Amino acid sequence: MELTVNGQTHTVDVDEDTPLLWVIREELGLTGTKYGCGIAQCGACTVLVDGVATRSCVTPASVVAGQDIKTIETVEETDVGKRVVEAWVENQVPQCGYCQSGQVLAATALLSETAQPSDEDIEYAMTNLCRCGTYNKIRAAVRQASEA
Repeated sequence: MELTVNGQTHTVDVDEDTPLLWVIREELGLTGTKYGCGIAQCGACTVLVDGVATRSCVTPASVVAGQDIKTIETVEETDVGKRVVEAWVENQVPQCGYCQSGQVLAATALLSETAQPSDEDIEYAMTNLCRCGTYNKIRAAVRQASEA
């Protein structure tokens, strides 16, 4: 099957039901996308599929063939992604950092769709879990990125 990841088309020989996460990490060697829970609850595996935040641990690779898949490795190639990363750094959001690639992609998806999100928009879109509890800093960074 062919997958377009970060602007490059890759032919991968995997079962149709192989989770996208494992194709990204094991077949393509892009390790910024993390495995967390395996049941789409934590969001560490979040990638963008046609701009939509998607939990890759439960998304079969065959379902996203032909769609534009973006991982954390190229998030700064867009103005929105670059603003999000800059705000994350300025607000010193990460502690352990494990969930942050998924958090950054979720924020990028939100701000790509809603340039000036309300507090409710942020709350609704930012559902990824952070075991370090950096939620206040995450919200501050999303607000800052929306104002840039």
